[in-house]
Amino acid sequence: MIKAALIFNNHGKPRLTKFFTYYTEEMQQQIIRETFLLLSKREDSVCNFLEGGTLIGGSDFRLVYRHYATLYFVFCVDSSESELGILDLIQVLVETLDRCFENVCELDLIFHMDKVHYILQEIVMGGMVVETNQTEILTHIEAQQQIEKKEAGVFGSMGPKNISMGGAPARALSAAKSMAPNVNLPKLADLQNISLPSFKKL
Repeated sequence: MIKAALIFNNHGKPRLTKFFTYYTEEMQQQIIRETFLLLSKREDSVCNFLEGGTLIGGSDFRLVYRHYATLYFVFCVDSSESELGILDLIQVLVETLDRCFENVCELDLIFHMDKVHYILQEIVMGGMVVETNQTEILTHIEAQQQIEKKEAGVFGSMGPKNISMGGAPARALSAAKSMAPNVNLPKLADLQNISLPSFKKL
């Protein structure tokens, strides 16, 4: 089982942290620091896996990592996982990120954190590997992007006056209209002008 997936830069700044086992926030930070200290001392010519730090489980767990340019991609796994299989998994993750962001860099991980988490969830969920076929992963990511574009279209069609209300009211009204087409529902612009009673007088 995969216990954690971490990405941090050469200075130890975390760019992605996903723990599949519960740790407190303070413990997570300590694990990241300890993992960085273990990996940053290693030369590029040595093998890509080593025993986990004391905080994450010691000798029962392995840290499997790859160092690309300014980023470390690290998976902490137990003895049931193959180290070479996890190295391949890291390669799949990096190549998928590269395809999605066109030459992925550290800034992509910072400014598109939600998308990076979504890509990781397509590959690993609940500490178990669910997909390694890059074509399948990219197909699901493209489907997600189509949904986001469709929702952005609904959001954009609301007009600047209603932008503060977000896309949810528009979707709720369109769903209600499709369920009961003969019912006259109020327009979103009218909903914004509804005055609520003041509780100060009570």
